Amino acid sequence: MPLYDYTCKACGAESEILIRGAKTPACPACKSEDLERGISLPAIKSDTTRGIIKRETKRRDHRLAAEKEHAQRQYEASHDD
Repeated sequence: MPLYDYTCKACGAESEILIRGAKTPACPACKSEDLERGISLPAIKSDTTRGIIKRETKRRDHRLAAEKEHAQRQYEASHDD
């Protein structure tokens, strides 16, 4: 039974979902079935997988920080009176 990483296109939630058979997964947050399957990293730990995990985590953290900063700027611009 494979374990996959998914990003919900409806609400943006990221989750790991265990797939059994031909079952269509649903977002745990909003129950939408409009999901995008991402790269699922192997459970085996090695120097190579640790490097991959670190790079992917840094990319994700950088993207989330940029999105948060952009949202903060939009909020400040719309409330600047």
